[in-house]
Amino acid sequence: MTESINDMTTAKLTDVADHTQEHTAEHDVEHEIVHENASEDTPKSGDAPVSSSSRLQDGVTASGGKTCVVLASGGTGGHMFPARALATDLLSRGYRVVLCTDDRGMKYSDQWTDVERFQIASATFKKGIFGRVLALLALGRGFLQGRARLKALKPRVVVGFGGYPSLPTMVAAQRLHIPTIIHEQNAVMGKANAYLAPKADRIATSLPDITGLAEADSVRAVLTGNPVRSDVAALYTRPYPSMEPSGPFHVLVMGGSQGASVFASVVPAAMRLLPEALRRRVSIVQQCRTEEEIARARTAYRAMGVTARLETFIHDVAEQMDKSHLVISRSGASTVAEVTTAGRPAIFVPYPHHADQQQKINADAVAQSGGAWVMEEHLFTADTLKAKIETLMQRPEILFRAAESARSCARPDAGRKLGNLVTAMAYGWNKEDLRSYDYTQGHEG
Repeated sequence: MTESINDMTTAKLTDVADHTQEHTAEHDVEHEIVHENASEDTPKSGDAPVSSSSRLQDGVTASGGKTCVVLASGGTGGHMFPARALATDLLSRGYRVVLCTDDRGMKYSDQWTDVERFQIASATFKKGIFGRVLALLALGRGFLQGRARLKALKPRVVVGFGGYPSLPTMVAAQRLHIPTIIHEQNAVMGKANAYLAPKADRIATSLPDITGLAEADSVRAVLTGNPVRSDVAALYTRPYPSMEPSGPFHVLVMGGSQGASVFASVVPAAMRLLPEALRRRVSIVQQCRTEEEIARARTAYRAMGVTARLETFIHDVAEQMDKSHLVISRSGASTVAEVTTAGRPAIFVPYPHHADQQQKINADAVAQSGGAWVMEEHLFTADTLKAKIETLMQRPEILFRAAESARSCARPDAGRKLGNLVTAMAYGWNKEDLRSYDYTQGHEG
């Protein structure tokens, strides 16, 4: 986050919170605890809360006496999907889970029917002083909304998944001395998480090395991986689909939670260039940004005789990924986590307009293991894509090896590990409590 944004945000949020206390206490939670299967040690309804500091951490509400955990998330799929995965894990442990997000996140409500949800005001910082002032006002309003909710809920822990919509609730939690965990999905620290990191109790990371994490904060970093939805996690043990010489070749095209217009033009054009014998085998499921793009792509595919299902949002990603031989997609953190967990070879086309090139770094990590190929958008043409697909269809052993290499990059138990970290934080477990148990190996030490 730039210095000017930091200064402006601090000034605004400090102004609306000038009667709250400063963050003063730290929990001493072992990094190793994230590896333990906490099925027997999971908090149950009615457990006595453990108080290890003077924080507002009551956490047991009138909702069935369950311990409350609040998840604060940005409104795009890259933030919402790992939050959903953690929610599933926490619900299975008996927690009360409450989601806080903005109007964009609320569009995913059909995936959160088992979780309480509340919406707060938020905005991203736009260019110009006027845009920044409006964003600060929205974030300040969101801070007041989030603080009021937190005071009523009294959660044991608040977990932030990045994005500006997570900021108001996370700042409010830190001001109220509620333990906080931030989860960073990308290889490059996001602006919101970078701002929150100095006062976060723990920083859960998806990769061993995170750019932008200050050395002073790295001592509180815990490698959990990036949680994926349970139906995708179940694909980890599924084999790569068989690929007969004259059989169907299934391609899944995803543009991230908001689609990617470049795929709607380049992929059909590449299919047109394939030799007819190969083209007849192709079956495509593709995400497009708009209905207009769907209409254009559908016309193109029909003209060349390619079977294609086109959607603005693919609701059955796990089912489609299970039968896909190749994935073509952006390389946001959640997409990469899901593709590698499923063990599917991919052609990644990183979003080119991030200043920190976070998607390219995400994609490169898989490509270096042999599990994917990276095509930067200016090189992603019909000719280059046709050449790559033609080679892969003619040499399926390359795809098979890439599938296994992709799977080697996965952390399918990331949701459980992050859930263990939340449990440790919620119950104030410290080094003395855990000294006799090795949580990494799952046996007494």
